[in-house]
Amino acid sequence: MANQAIQVERIYKTYADGTAAVNDVSFSVPEGSCFGFLGPNGAGKTTLMKMLFGMVRRDGRAETRVDVMGFDPAFQELPIKHLCGVVPQDDNLDSEVNVGANLFIYSKFYGLPAKEARARIAELLDFMELKEKAKAKVNDLSGGMKRRLVIARALMNRPRLLILDEPTTGLDPQVRQLIWDKVRALKREGVTVLLTTHYMEEAYQIADSIIIMDKGSRVLEGEPHELLAEGIEPWVLEVLDKEGITSCQDGPLSERIRCEVGESRAQFFSDHPESLRDLAAAFPSGRTHLRPTNLEDLFLRSTGRKLNDQQ
Repeated sequence: MANQAIQVERIYKTYADGTAAVNDVSFSVPEGSCFGFLGPNGAGKTTLMKMLFGMVRRDGRAETRVDVMGFDPAFQELPIKHLCGVVPQDDNLDSEVNVGANLFIYSKFYGLPAKEARARIAELLDFMELKEKAKAKVNDLSGGMKRRLVIARALMNRPRLLILDEPTTGLDPQVRQLIWDKVRALKREGVTVLLTTHYMEEAYQIADSIIIMDKGSRVLEGEPHELLAEGIEPWVLEVLDKEGITSCQDGPLSERIRCEVGESRAQFFSDHPESLRDLAAAFPSGRTHLRPTNLEDLFLRSTGRKLNDQQ
């Protein structure tokens, strides 16, 4: 059994206005793995992540136990931060200096000698495929390049724990795939990764285990492939037609088929694709799509399809 990088037992966070941002959540993260937090806006993902590296104080409850790389963030914040690299949601780079200088200035926070810092910067720029941009101005970089630079900066201190808060939001597919590849490479080197993301495919691709949260509580937890196999039927027929919605709401369906209705489509779920193919024949050509279910389908089933107050 792998050593545990993080162990959390019954953690809570309640704000002054009474909002329960995190409510009785427990999980563990093996060393060298990627653990993903999924949930709608306001689910408590970012608050939970911030509690793990001491940026947000948890509620002081006797039943709570938190161990991050052998330290408790409530009392040993600085040692944890020394072991961590953090990629925030926003690209908070220094636009007054160039790419290399951004990294060099950051190296001073960790007391790296100048020679060691320059060697590390060259290594990181090569790793994140930014070597040709070392002297470029930050404002001249594309969104994808800025994001890769933020990740390079988070790796300056060779962290044992990398925290990625929505790392690929707004990036094109090519950059997203490149960042996924880099995360996989870091895991092979033994780096533990914590990830929050709105991209279900991202969690499916790089997370070894995920926790789905809603309204501060844990809804589901496990390995993505296993959660899909256990939590939802393997096939879905999408019908983009009012007749499909009517059939879902009023029409008799086979016991083999479960139906969900949205604003403009109906979805028919089943373990038996042949039953869905037969059903598809009842609707206009080109208005149906039969596909395997995915993590997004499970996410919506677990957390609901209606927007909450934070979305």
